[in-house]
Amino acid sequence: MVHVYNCHPFASQHIVPTEQEPGLVCCGGGALFVVSAGGCKIEAYQMQEDQCPLICRFSTMGTVLSIQHSQTGDYLVTIEEKNNATYLRAYTNWRYQAAEKTRVGVRLLGHFLRGSSFRGAPKEQMEIIEIPLFEPPLCMACCAQTGDLLVGCAKSLVVFSLKRQALNEQLAVLDFERVLILHIPGWSPSQVAFCAGYVALQMELEVLVLKLHHQILNLTEHAFHLLKTKTEEPLSPHEPDDFFVFPKHLELLGDDAKDCGISVSLEWTGMETEAKNNMGITYVLYRRFAPDFFQGCSVEETCLHSLQLHPMYTGNQDGTSDTKEPSCIFCFFSLPNAGYMYSLKSTVELISSYQYPEKTHHAVLCDQFLYALTRNALQCFSVRCSAVAARAEDPYIDTTMKACPPFTMEVCGLRIQLFIGLKSLCRDGNHIVLLTAADVESKEETERTARRTISRKTSVSSKPKEPNESGHGWNLYVINTVSTLQLYREMVEYSKRYGQTSPLSHNCLHLLSEAHLLLRAALLGQETSDKVQLQEAFKESCAHLGDCFSRLDKRDCHLALPYYKMSGLSVTEVIQRNVAMCSSTVSDYGSGFLFFLKHSLYEETMEELSEETANTVLDIFSKAEPGQLPHVVSSLFMMKANPGCVLAHLEQLEASGGPSVTLTLCKAAHALRLGDLQLYQQQMDRHAEMLQVYGFIDEPKLLLHGRGKAVVPTQLAQHLHDTQDGLLVAAVVALHENSKVKLEEADLFFQELCKDSVETQSSPQLLVDFWEALLVASSQEAIIHELLFRLTSVYIDRITRRDCSGIKALKTAEDLINSCSHYGLLFPWVSILTPTHFNIIHDHQEDLQKLQSLLCGPTLDVSSILPLLEQLPDTDNAGLSVHVLCATKLGQHESSIEWLLDRCPQAIIPYANHELQNDKLVNLLVKRFLLCQRIKTTHMLMMLALSSDHTLVVVAMELNPLEFLDLLPNDGTAHFFLPHLLECSQKNLLT
Repeated sequence: MVHVYNCHPFASQHIVPTEQEPGLVCCGGGALFVVSAGGCKIEAYQMQEDQCPLICRFSTMGTVLSIQHSQTGDYLVTIEEKNNATYLRAYTNWRYQAAEKTRVGVRLLGHFLRGSSFRGAPKEQMEIIEIPLFEPPLCMACCAQTGDLLVGCAKSLVVFSLKRQALNEQLAVLDFERVLILHIPGWSPSQVAFCAGYVALQMELEVLVLKLHHQILNLTEHAFHLLKTKTEEPLSPHEPDDFFVFPKHLELLGDDAKDCGISVSLEWTGMETEAKNNMGITYVLYRRFAPDFFQGCSVEETCLHSLQLHPMYTGNQDGTSDTKEPSCIFCFFSLPNAGYMYSLKSTVELISSYQYPEKTHHAVLCDQFLYALTRNALQCFSVRCSAVAARAEDPYIDTTMKACPPFTMEVCGLRIQLFIGLKSLCRDGNHIVLLTAADVESKEETERTARRTISRKTSVSSKPKEPNESGHGWNLYVINTVSTLQLYREMVEYSKRYGQTSPLSHNCLHLLSEAHLLLRAALLGQETSDKVQLQEAFKESCAHLGDCFSRLDKRDCHLALPYYKMSGLSVTEVIQRNVAMCSSTVSDYGSGFLFFLKHSLYEETMEELSEETANTVLDIFSKAEPGQLPHVVSSLFMMKANPGCVLAHLEQLEASGGPSVTLTLCKAAHALRLGDLQLYQQQMDRHAEMLQVYGFIDEPKLLLHGRGKAVVPTQLAQHLHDTQDGLLVAAVVALHENSKVKLEEADLFFQELCKDSVETQSSPQLLVDFWEALLVASSQEAIIHELLFRLTSVYIDRITRRDCSGIKALKTAEDLINSCSHYGLLFPWVSILTPTHFNIIHDHQEDLQKLQSLLCGPTLDVSSILPLLEQLPDTDNAGLSVHVLCATKLGQHESSIEWLLDRCPQAIIPYANHELQNDKLVNLLVKRFLLCQRIKTTHMLMMLALSSDHTLVVVAMELNPLEFLDLLPNDGTAHFFLPHLLECSQKNLLT
C-alpha cells in the first residue's frame, strides 16, 4: 500500500434536511431514499450539486428492515416487518407522489387492479406490489442490467424476472414473475446474502454462483490456551489430542471452485421453455478466511462485511438495457482490515488487495475509486478497473503502439476525510451519501439497530425518536466528487513536487499512472459533455508518462515509446522535451528516450527532421550510443543532416573503434551525397563484394527506404545500379532471405530503380535477374513456386514479342542450369527442334533455353502455366518445343508424337529414346508409324532400326512378310533386315 497522497476527490458536501432521524438509506437514479428511524416512512430527495430538494414523501405498509433501488424499472424493493411477519414489497411509479397524488394501489404479484393491466391505461399513482414467498426474505439484490430481482432466504435464492411495459415517458406497468429457485443447503443467511448480488447481475445470461464461505471457529478458553502454550514445541507425527490445527485461508478460482463442497440445485418455476436451455450453474470463486492466531488474528477480523459485484460498461453502454453486456465484471469483498478485488469476465483473477490503515465496517467500489468507511473517516482508494477494461477492449495495449499502467500496480490512498460517528455509506454517480450518528445510543436505538440486521426474523416495534430541541446527534451528508479533469490536474501538480526533488522517484511515476487510469476510466465509461477535454488531458497524461519512462534506466524504460505515440507529440517535440530535461536536470539522456528515438528512426513512422534537429540527433547518439550512428544516419528522416557533419562523426567512430563493413558503406553513401566519387570508390574498395552484402544485411536502409506500398531506392542503390548491378541484386537477395525485405517490396524497389531505363516491358531485366538469383538461393516452397510462375511468364512474353532492349542478363541459361536445381538439362530431342544456331536473336535464344530448361527441370508445375501458353503460337519450332514439352510433362505423348510427325519427324527417334521407355509406349509409337505412309522411306526405316532393335522387332511382328518385304530398302542394305524378315515369316506360319 502506497502512502496517502492527500489529493482532494471530494468537491463539496451538504446536509440533507430530513425531518426525522434516518434509519436506512439507499440511492439510485439521481435520487436519495431515506427511511426514518421508525422504519415506516420514506423520503425521496433529488441529489444535485448544491442542494437536495425533496421529491416526495410516502408511508410504507410495515417497518422497513432493508431497502434497495433498481435503476432499471425505477422501482424500490423493501423487506418489511408487520405483526411479527416479514414481507417483500416493490414500490413502483413512486415519483407520482411528488404531485401530491395520495392514491396508492396495492396488489399481489401477478394480480392487477381493475383498469390496471398491461393492455389498459392505469391510473397515475404509486403502486405497491406484494411479493409472496414460501419462507421469510432475508436479503435482496437488483440486477443492474435487466432490473430482475433476486431474494435470499434461509436456504435458497429466488429469482424474479422483471416484466415492464412503458405506457408513456413517465408511467409504466411493472410486474415480476418467479422463474427460478436455487437451493443451497447448509448456508447461513449471511452467506446467502453474499451471493445474491452476482446471481442477479447475470441472471438473463447464466446463473453464476459466487462461493464465499466463512469458517467460524468456536474455541474454548482452554483450547486457546493450549494452542498458545504449545506453539513452540516440536510437532509430533501423530498430531496429540490436546493440540488443535486450524485451517488456513483457501482460494479456489474458476473451474477449481466447483470442488468447494457446496452443492447448488435449481428448481424451475417458470420460463422453462424460454430460458432453461440457456441457463446453468458455474462455480466462479470460493474464498475461505480462517483466523491466524499465530499472527495475533482474531475471529472478528475475518468477518466479511461488504460484497459487491461491479459491472463496467464501456463506450455508449449505460447498463440499463438488457441487450448490453458489461465489458468487465469485478467482485469486491472486504474484511475489517483488508479488501480484495477480483476480475470475473473471462478468467477469475485477483486484481488488487487493500490493506486499510484502520478497521473498516463498510466499503463501496466504483469505476474510479474504492470508498471505505471507518468509525470516523471516509477513505478513498484507487482501483484498477480501467486498467483491466482497457486490456479487454484494445488488443494493442502492451505493444509498441499503446500502453496502460498494469493492473498489478500497487493501489494507493488518495484521501482520508474525517467525520464523526460514521454509520453507513452508499453511492450514486458522482454523489456519496454518508449517515453519521452519535456513539451514545439509547436502549430503543440499540433494539432498532439489531432489528435492522438481516439475520433477525422478529423485531420489537418502537416509535420514531423526535429530534432533540437542543440539536440531534445524527446527520445525513451528500458529498459531491470533483470532476475527473480537476482531480487529474491536481494529481499532476502533486506529482511535480516529487519531480522537483527526485525526478526519477517511484512516487512521481506512480501518481502520474494513477492520474492516467483516472482519465481512462472516464473515457471508457459513459459519454460525457467534456469528452474532448478528457481526450486532450489523456494525451497530455501520456506525454507526462513518456517523459517519466524516457528518463528511466530500468526494464520499463521501453514504455516511453508507446506513451509518446499515444500523446500525439511529433518526434521533434519529444526531442525538444528531452533535451530541455537533460540540460536542466541530468547530464545523460535516459535509456527510455534513446529507445524511443532508435525505434522511431528504425520503424520509419516519424516525420523528416529539420537540419537542426537531425544534427541534434547526431550529437545525442555520438555521446550516448556512438555504435548506433551507422544505423541512425541511414534513416530517411535524417536526410537533412549535414553530410560533412555526418562524415566527421563516422570518422570519429571509426578512429575510436576500428572499421566495420556497415560503417564503411555508410561513409561511401555520404561521400556520394557530397559528390566525392574518389572517396566513394576508396571506401568501396576496402571490402570484397561478399562482405559488402553482409553490410547491407546489417543495415538495409543503405539501399532502400520505406516498407509496404512505398519503397524508395537510395542514392547508393541508384549508383550500384549503374556500376555494380550484380552486387545490388546479390544484396537484395540476401535481404529477402534474412527477412529484411518482402518479395513484393523487392519488386517495387527494382521497378522504381529502373523506371527511367530504356526497357518498355513491365518486368525490367534487373528485376528478372533478381528473380533468377532468388530462385537459386531460396528454400521456401511458396516463394519458389511464385518465382517459377513469374519467370515462365516473362520468358513466354519475351519469346512471343521478340523485341530487344539490348540489356544483357546477369546469368545465362548455362549458368542457371549449372547453379540451380530447378533448371534442368535440355532433353536431346529439344536440341533437334531448336539447335543452338537457331535462327533467332541471341537474347531470345537465352530466354527460350531458360524456359525450356525450367520445363525440363523437376520443379515447375506445368498445369499452373497452361493459361500462359495461349499467347505463345506453335507456328515455329521455338513455340513448338514449348508446347511439346508441356504436353509431354502432362503425359500427353500421343499429341506430342502427332506434332513431331507433322513438324519435325527427325526428332521422333530421340523423343522415343528419351520419353518412351516401356512396351506400351513403344507399341503406341509403332502404330503411329504404320498409320503414316512416310514411314516407307528408307531413311525413316533405317533411323528406326538404328535407334532401337526392339522397336524393329515390334514392327516385324505387326506386319505380314509381304508388307515387311515391301518396306525393305533397295540400296544394298536389305541383308540387315533378313533376321527380322525370318521372324516375321515364322510368326505368320504359327498363326
